[in-house]
Amino acid sequence: MRTLCSSTLIGEFFVIGFAALVAMKDPDLAMSTVWTVSGIAMFLCVLLCGLVTRPGGVALGWTLQIALIASGFIVPTMFFLGAIFAALWWASVHYGKKVDEAKARFAAQADSSTPDAA
Repeated sequence: MRTLCSSTLIGEFFVIGFAALVAMKDPDLAMSTVWTVSGIAMFLCVLLCGLVTRPGGVALGWTLQIALIASGFIVPTMFFLGAIFAALWWASVHYGKKVDEAKARFAAQADSSTPDAA
């Protein structure tokens, strides 16, 4: 699960950075505000790469997905991109758990089929 979720989060890192470049063009937004908010979101993406397997890591990831969709009120394209990344996040969590379960099953089968060399 960690690999799939981390890949999604790194993709979001770049999308947030590019969205910040677009948001800078808005005359109603201060550049410092845009980069502070975007920088925090980008930092959270990287931080969550390490926290995704810990308790609450997936929930924090969902919170980030909601924030990414909500950023569409500033940069309208983010409604679409946020929804795409939310779907990728769901797929990463869902299929990542299945892969982890399959790995655990195969490891258990390998351990039980190995004869003791005593």
